[in-house]
Amino acid sequence: MGVVAKRSSMTFFSDPQCHYCHRVRIVLAEKGVTVDIETVDPANPPEELAEVSPYNSVPTLVDRDLALYESKVMMEYLDERFPHPPLLPAYPVARALNRQFMYRIERDWCQMVDLITSKGSTKEADAARKQLRDELVSIAPIFAENPYFMNEEFSLVDCCLAPILWRLNWLGISLPNTKQVKPLHAYMQRIFERPSVMQSLSEIEREMRP
Repeated sequence: MGVVAKRSSMTFFSDPQCHYCHRVRIVLAEKGVTVDIETVDPANPPEELAEVSPYNSVPTLVDRDLALYESKVMMEYLDERFPHPPLLPAYPVARALNRQFMYRIERDWCQMVDLITSKGSTKEADAARKQLRDELVSIAPIFAENPYFMNEEFSLVDCCLAPILWRLNWLGISLPNTKQVKPLHAYMQRIFERPSVMQSLSEIEREMRP
């Protein structure tokens, strides 16, 4: 993957089914950064990953002498290093709100995705599926207010949310096709049609949705 638009010497260590890796790949594609993507099996990481990450984990982004191993740090670094198109608002209050949205997505929904992925078909995972579905249904009407998540422009918040929504079928979650949820379905279609989101997908991720 990589749109040859901006010169870069980056390497991105990525698990092809990890939603944290996916969010960074969306940012890389949105910015048009040329990057070498090293596909990593988390159960058998390559030696070079241990050399740059103290946790020997993915995602890890290496840009010359800089190594980053936290996804939100990577996303903001890429947004500052490649400022066009901007993926965070210009004003401090709006930027802070976007960071807080990202925090809540990670603390609430990402943890449920991680639990479902790790626990499979257990009662604990089923409870997380129901909770995630119910929470998405409850907030669905807010997607009628703006084209993107609480914003007129595509942002890092959408980059965090898109991988979760892309994985819903794979996670065993089906959203109802009701009037209340219609704005969320429209939002999902809108972001899934973005070239950056399509370009970011691994082969495994492409098979996650019908």
